[in-house]
Amino acid sequence: MSPRRLSIAGLVCAVLLVPSVPALSAVPMQKPQVHWMSYSKALEKAKQNPKLIFVDLYADWCLPCRVMDANVYSDSTVASLLNDKFYAVKLDVESKEKIACDGEHKIVKDCMTQVWELSTLPSFVLLAPKGLSILTVTDSMSPQEMQSLLYQFLAKEEEWSKR
Repeated sequence: MSPRRLSIAGLVCAVLLVPSVPALSAVPMQKPQVHWMSYSKALEKAKQNPKLIFVDLYADWCLPCRVMDANVYSDSTVASLLNDKFYAVKLDVESKEKIACDGEHKIVKDCMTQVWELSTLPSFVLLAPKGLSILTVTDSMSPQEMQSLLYQFLAKEEEWSKR
């Protein structure tokens, strides 16, 4: 007995005759997402319902910033913490938007470099509900490192919220 050979034409016909298989899941799996808000909206909300404000400074050209978006902010624990316990803000350092940073009105990049004294990306600023900076961090990190950092922030929230 010789093995049976299937020609390309026969293979195409066989594939076309196979009934379609339904998708395993009609709903695609979605990664958890941080619900980013504008800087001004976060300050407004913090006046009504005091929470710490987590500010992510980024630029479109910043590769580590994109990695943070893809790997860290899509982590379910990180996303849940930021959504539930903080007001999460994403600020483009290339933006010409003027914001209130520690009582001064400056464009985002000037707040970053002159007021918050940050020089590299990605960078993060933690603000008290009244809008004053508490601390800054410049580093790319893993989801576990970000979770740890957020939990450390929350441990000091009561003290820091009075600022």
